[in-house]
Amino acid sequence: MITAFFYRALGAKLYWVVGLLLAAAILIPASNLLLPVGHTLRVPNYAVALMGKYLTYAMLALALDLVWGYVGILSLGHGAFFALGGYAMGMYLMRQIGSRGVYGNPDLPDFMVFLNWQELPWYWWGFDNFWFAMMMVMVVPGLLAFAFGWFAFRSRVTGVYLSIITQAMTFALMLAFFRNDMGFGGNNGLTDFREILGFSVQAPATRAGLFAATCVALAVSFVVCSAITKSKLGKIMISVRDAESRTRFIGYRPEYVKLFAFVVSAIIAGIAGALYVPQVGIINPGEFAPANSIEVVVWTAIGGRGTLVGPIIGAILVNYAKTWFTAAYPELWLFALGGLFVAVTLFLPKGIVGTIGDYFAGRRERKLVEASDTPPPDLPVMRPQNAESYRGETRPQPAE
Repeated sequence: MITAFFYRALGAKLYWVVGLLLAAAILIPASNLLLPVGHTLRVPNYAVALMGKYLTYAMLALALDLVWGYVGILSLGHGAFFALGGYAMGMYLMRQIGSRGVYGNPDLPDFMVFLNWQELPWYWWGFDNFWFAMMMVMVVPGLLAFAFGWFAFRSRVTGVYLSIITQAMTFALMLAFFRNDMGFGGNNGLTDFREILGFSVQAPATRAGLFAATCVALAVSFVVCSAITKSKLGKIMISVRDAESRTRFIGYRPEYVKLFAFVVSAIIAGIAGALYVPQVGIINPGEFAPANSIEVVVWTAIGGRGTLVGPIIGAILVNYAKTWFTAAYPELWLFALGGLFVAVTLFLPKGIVGTIGDYFAGRRERKLVEASDTPPPDLPVMRPQNAESYRGETRPQPAE
């Protein structure tokens, strides 16, 4: 059954994506750790962390594509699920500091000591255990998505109204997390991490391991999303996207289909946020900013929504361009991003991957049409091997 699941998930010639990610999970850490400094093929330490950050963004774009590309839900609040997963990981990393903090208090993080907190809040309990933190990475975004989707989808809120509500949700969370009395570090957030699972966060081996874990997580997320979209449920998701009223008329419940996709998408986004924090070294309320969620929409649109591969490519390309632009021409980046989005919307409405797919599909159709219009070749005339034997034969005479 498991074998059939993976075969169905990778049966559409997209298995190379998983293979490429798994190869990167081995080759890039090996290049960083085994080759000497200065070697041409060695990947430097900063590049490993930078590429790991790109891949977490790719996971976030993939999560958005599951609901926008296949169900038609344009969420402008997916940054909230990403940030919640990041905060869950950040809380675990803060608890690992212990007495090595600035104030030497083993029971309270430094920012709580600075703000005169007397005891650890109840919602921090359990975050000194890695398994509990990883469970919260999935449970908290999933519960928020379930609660939000339950009321929004049952009320049949769709279109731009749903997009505005999702944006309002992430904006409200940003304002709440900025407050010092929330117990999450206020505007400074959570930072100064030391260890994860007993390993130094700053060590090259740990960064390489986090990069490999991100590659594997992205590959697993891709397989899960691919299996969902290629199943019968995936066909129903597309029908909800294209004709929700007809889907409801033939007996399906679109609100349940939307809710399922929304929760799965939120969980993937939360895992991406958890992998993002130890590689970047900080999580603060700025991750809830609505502008971040809008950027995710831009990545997905540029790569090609409804393709699964497109958002991954779009997130990596746009963020690489952002890194280059903000270093070379920092004042021009926002103009470049806006111009790129407008150009893709006008000239590549299906994104990079969607446009390339349409091009090759058109070529195949033209070849089939040309082959069908070509007349069949003339068949050779079959003659007897010994024509002399037929000369003396008497032919039947017509009846009188």
